[in-house]
Amino acid sequence: MVEVPVSGSMLTKPEDVVDRDREWDLLTEFVTDPDPAMRLGIVSGRRRHGKSYLLQALSQRIGGLYITAVREEGRLPAIQRFSDAIAVHAGLRPGTLRLTDWREVLANALDVTVRSKTPLLVIDELPYLLQHSPEIPGLLQQLYDERQRGTGADPGPRVILCGSAMSVMHELLSGTKPLRGRAVVDLRLGAFDYRAARKFWQIDDPLTALQVHAVLGGAPGYRPVAARPHPNDGFAAWLSRTLLDPGRAVYSRTETEYLLREDPRITHHTLYYDILTAIAQGATTPTRIGAALERQRNAVTHPLDVLESTGYIQREQDILRPRHPVITLADPVIRFNQLVTLPQAATVEQGFAEQAWQAAAPTFNSKILGPHFEDLARTFTRRYAHTLLPGGLPGPVGTTEVADPAARTKHEVDVIALALGERPQAPRARIALIGEAKATAARRGTGDLQRLEHIRGLLTDQGYDTTGTTLALFSLHGFYPDLVDAAARRDDLLLVDLPGLYGIG
Repeated sequence: MVEVPVSGSMLTKPEDVVDRDREWDLLTEFVTDPDPAMRLGIVSGRRRHGKSYLLQALSQRIGGLYITAVREEGRLPAIQRFSDAIAVHAGLRPGTLRLTDWREVLANALDVTVRSKTPLLVIDELPYLLQHSPEIPGLLQQLYDERQRGTGADPGPRVILCGSAMSVMHELLSGTKPLRGRAVVDLRLGAFDYRAARKFWQIDDPLTALQVHAVLGGAPGYRPVAARPHPNDGFAAWLSRTLLDPGRAVYSRTETEYLLREDPRITHHTLYYDILTAIAQGATTPTRIGAALERQRNAVTHPLDVLESTGYIQREQDILRPRHPVITLADPVIRFNQLVTLPQAATVEQGFAEQAWQAAAPTFNSKILGPHFEDLARTFTRRYAHTLLPGGLPGPVGTTEVADPAARTKHEVDVIALALGERPQAPRARIALIGEAKATAARRGTGDLQRLEHIRGLLTDQGYDTTGTTLALFSLHGFYPDLVDAAARRDDLLLVDLPGLYGIG
C-alpha cells in the first residue's frame, strides 16, 4: 500500500474535477474527520452524473481503496476480485488472500485501509452486489457497531457506498434497514447546473448550449461519448450524429433502455415506456396517464411511484394553491427519445437521421425546447436572480394558475417566486417575482408586460402581498426597444435574454 500524506493542498480538488465544489468539500471533511470510530457515507446519483469519477479522484488523492462491483459478476467471482484488490492495496500479490465470505472481505478491507492516515474504502455500484449478496448491509452494520468504541489516536475507517440504482440506494437508510441511522453523509449527486454544463462542453453559442441541455441535461458522462462532432459545429449536425445515430452508444433509444434497466424495480419495460410516452406527450396526472394507456388510475400508481423514486419523473406542486401536482419527465434524454426518436425510429434506423430531424423539429421546439426554457427560467430565479431582485434571495419557486373571474379564465404563470421565508400555498403570502418565459422566435413586447401587470393585480385582489413583486420576462430572442426603455425606467421589471440567462456579458 502506498502511503499518501494528507495536507490541505493534498485535498485540494483536482483540476479535472469540474464544478462539484460543495460535494468535494463535504466528502473531504468526511474522510479527514479524526474520530477513531468507523464512519459511513452514502453517495447516489443517476447514471452518467459523475459519481465514480468524483470518488475515484477522492480515493486517489488520499490513497484509499476503491472497488467497483460488476453487473454480470456472480458472488464467488466478486469475492475473489475484491480479495485481490485488498491484497494489492496491502502491497501483496493478487491471489494471496483466499477469503471465503463477505464478512471476511469487508473486515479485511477495513483492517487494510485503517493503516493509512486517511483510511477510506469505497464500494461503487453496490446494488450489483446486493443482487446476489443481500447480506452485505447487515454485515456492514455488525462491523460498524463493533468499531464504534475506537480509542486510538488514529482515525477510524471511512466507508463510502455508492450506486446508480436510486431506489436501492435510498432504501439503505430507510425503515428498519440495517444501516438506518448510521450514515454521516447521504449525498445525492445531481447533474451539472446548466451554466456549468455549457462551460464543461465548451459551447460558445448560448442557444446551442440550451439545445444540448434540452436533450442531454447536465449529466457530465455524456460528453466523452457525444463530443464528436462538437455542438459548436452546428446543433442539427451534432444531433444527427449522436442521439439520432443507431451506431452510437448515446443513441437515445439505446440510452433510454439502458437507463430503465439500471433499476431492478423496473421490470415491465413496456408499461414503463408507455407511461413515459404519455407524460412526454402532456399527460400530467395519474388519471390522465391512465386514460392515455386505457388503464385505470390505480394501475399506474405503483409504476409512477417507482419512476419517481428512481428519479425519472418529478411531481411539481402549485406554489399558490392546493391541487394535484403536475407530473413531468426529469430526464431530458428520455423525453427526447419518447417524443422524437421513437416516432421517427424507422426512418432513423434506415439511415435518414437528417430527414427525421427535419420532420421532428416542430415537436422539438414546442414540446421540448419550450418547456425546457421555462424550466431553466425557474432555475435562474432560484440560483441567480437574487443579485438582481430588490429583495435579494427569493423563497420557493415554481408555477401556478391564477383565476380571472371577470374573464372566466385562468392564467398560467411560468415562473413565480415567493419571498424568502414564505411557505407554498400559504394565504396572503408575499410574492417576490412573477415571470413569463417564452421560447418563441418573436421578441417580447409591452403586451407581455401588460399581461404580467394584470396577473399581479389579480393576485393583489386575492389577498397576496405584491408590494415588492418584480415582473420578469424571459426571452430567447430579446425584447422590443420600448420594453427595454420601460425596464430602464422601472425597478420592478426584469428582462432576461439568453445571454443573461447564461450569465454572459
